[in-house]
Amino acid sequence: MCAIKTEDHSRYPMAEVLVNVAAQDVDRTFDYLIPPALSDQLQKGARVVVPFGPRKVQGYVLNIKDVHEEPQHRLKSVEQVLDEKPPLTEELIELGHWMKREYTCLLVSAMEAMIPAVLKAKTKRKVTYQNGKRQTTYEVADKVTQRVQTFVKLCVPEQEVGHHLEKLHAKAVKQRKVLTTLAERQQAWLLSDLLAACDTTLSTVKALEEKGLVQRVKKEKRRDPYAAHHFERSSPLPLTEEQQQALQQITAQVDRQESRTFLVHGVTGSGKTELYLQSIAYILEQGKEAIVLVPEISLTPQMVERFKGRFGEQVAVLHSRLSSGERYDEWRRIRDGQVKVAIGARSALFAPFQNLGLIIIDEEHESSYKQEESPKYHARDVAIFRAQYHQVPVVLGSATPTLESFARAQKGVYQLISLHQRIQGSQLPEVEVVDMRQELKAGNRTMFSRPLYEKINACLERREQMVLFLNRRGYNTFVMCRDCGYVAECPHCDISLTFHKRDGAHRCHYCGYEERQLSVCPQCESEHIRFFGTGTQKVEEELYKHFPGIRVIRMDVDTTQKKGAHEQHLQAFREQKADCLLGTQMIAKGLDFERVTLVGVIAADALLHLPDFRAAEKTFQLLTQVSGRAGRHELPGKVVVQSYTPDHYSIETASKHDYNTFYQLEMKNRRQRGYPPYYFLTLITFSHPDLPYLVKVCEQSVQWVKQQVSPNTIVLGPVASPIPRIKDRYRYQCMIKYRDEPQLGGLLTQLIERNDIHINKNDLILQVDRNPQILM
Repeated sequence: MCAIKTEDHSRYPMAEVLVNVAAQDVDRTFDYLIPPALSDQLQKGARVVVPFGPRKVQGYVLNIKDVHEEPQHRLKSVEQVLDEKPPLTEELIELGHWMKREYTCLLVSAMEAMIPAVLKAKTKRKVTYQNGKRQTTYEVADKVTQRVQTFVKLCVPEQEVGHHLEKLHAKAVKQRKVLTTLAERQQAWLLSDLLAACDTTLSTVKALEEKGLVQRVKKEKRRDPYAAHHFERSSPLPLTEEQQQALQQITAQVDRQESRTFLVHGVTGSGKTELYLQSIAYILEQGKEAIVLVPEISLTPQMVERFKGRFGEQVAVLHSRLSSGERYDEWRRIRDGQVKVAIGARSALFAPFQNLGLIIIDEEHESSYKQEESPKYHARDVAIFRAQYHQVPVVLGSATPTLESFARAQKGVYQLISLHQRIQGSQLPEVEVVDMRQELKAGNRTMFSRPLYEKINACLERREQMVLFLNRRGYNTFVMCRDCGYVAECPHCDISLTFHKRDGAHRCHYCGYEERQLSVCPQCESEHIRFFGTGTQKVEEELYKHFPGIRVIRMDVDTTQKKGAHEQHLQAFREQKADCLLGTQMIAKGLDFERVTLVGVIAADALLHLPDFRAAEKTFQLLTQVSGRAGRHELPGKVVVQSYTPDHYSIETASKHDYNTFYQLEMKNRRQRGYPPYYFLTLITFSHPDLPYLVKVCEQSVQWVKQQVSPNTIVLGPVASPIPRIKDRYRYQCMIKYRDEPQLGGLLTQLIERNDIHINKNDLILQVDRNPQILM
């Protein structure tokens, strides 16, 4: 393609385009000429269509420049601009480059993480035959769609309508009705409403259109996921002395226009949300914008109602239960400056605000703030980057902060704000830990301990509500033959299958593989099949068995897959249509119900014995959070925690709401074992269908890493991953522990480049996870 001649022959405008091709060797910008016809449309951050090799691909314009010498090589040109308003701001482009360095990911992966799914266009190949010859062409299919409505309006002055009515045929009764209706309303009608009002069909409108009397006009209607909801406007609540002091610290930092990270350590029910709301109100008074992140499972209608009720139409909501179109329209409201507050899960952090004043991360300890696909970013780190860019504060809030965050607060890296008291004078619930070993010795073989059984009965008698928590979905955790010991396992993953009674299937929770219910052992043909463990379906069945008449709402992944199911279940419980809310982690936090006086934890040890150095921390956090659902209002609350290891320090300290003692004990363990916050971690995982090949490549790579790092850095492995096979791919990993390894990012990039031939030609997958949250 020839260089394009412009009026100024010494000026060649070019776009530096990052092509949407996920490959290490092309993860950089390429120069494309900007045709004169596109020069006024093209802006930095826009999506474009460009030729790349034999095909056309989508790309992102990361820079625009003028070259004053004719290019030595024949350059191709940008063919199409896909956006009137670029989805990537100057700041987000800079953030993408930082994520590439920080998380050892592809630059294009970082950019794609920041935009809605509908903006990720795909290239389609079309094969045609002309004169017997096969021709292949490529087109970029943009997935952006808009919801449009059709309106009908008059095309003649209203005073002339009578004249045109006289000219209509006497039998054109419906046409007369449509014209009269439009003239009476004196404004455009929604087509569907007009047809209903006039009891007619589209052909009537088309007939009037042919006569030049009316016109159909299409107008976009943005999808509003909360259009049917009515949010009662709320006013700021009076603050406690602790809340007031916290608010003053945050707003003073806003006034100084300096970036600072606050850690708000507040017990459950201490009014952190009201603190967030009043901090945001202060930001809005300054004409600035705010981002609020909450865990996906905490993004309940209750949470949305609090923010919409306080700030109304200034709030956009972003979460996975919205359709892609709804998320896109909410994102556009942010980009177009129609809202000032974005509340959502992890990806809402990339909201394209350009005048940020505050970023809040609620429940900052939640592991869901770490993305487990590339780019494996942590929302907390990205929030701090954006806050430094805008010179604004970040507020991290939790009743159970991560050890890393609390240690930073202790060292003064973060500023600690403590809220020790619940609002309205309510007390933290009384927690009773039950030793299930003693229950077995006493002959109780049910899943309900005697204390929990008694409290459930008493709660039902008082017509109060309860929350029962179990961190396992399904009916049973695994199935085993009592004769030969056979365990039903997934043929594609080294993990046992979970039995789901409702649909009679054994299912793998990693790849989705399922088998029908076993009646005989496939190995020895014995009929002695036994179901071990307890899932939420099994607990639900046992509740109906032991407490006749109890009304149960079960919430887990299986019951909340349908759109709107999550909200419907919680609303039904709020309206007291059920006595018991039974569920997994999605009910452990973010919920506030006046009538809940009892919380039961069926199996407190579910997380404690996983091969994860954070197992004790996660157990403490979960028990503390779920206990906090009880007694949040006038009625006192009680918690029963059932455990086979009741003397473990995570369970003992959680039962006493004693974060500081847990922190000290866990920090001692972390120091002895060389884990965060005393060391940084990087996990490198290799996977391949051929085990011998995988072991060979992995050993070579880890040996090279050991030769490159400093003497004080520890490289462990390679070893098989805790789950050594998923989806027919074997998995090996190595762990790097370090305190100061400033060149590690570059070293990891080199490692990927050294394995490029294995990745591209031999189907090797190599993943780098800086500061991993999951080691499985």
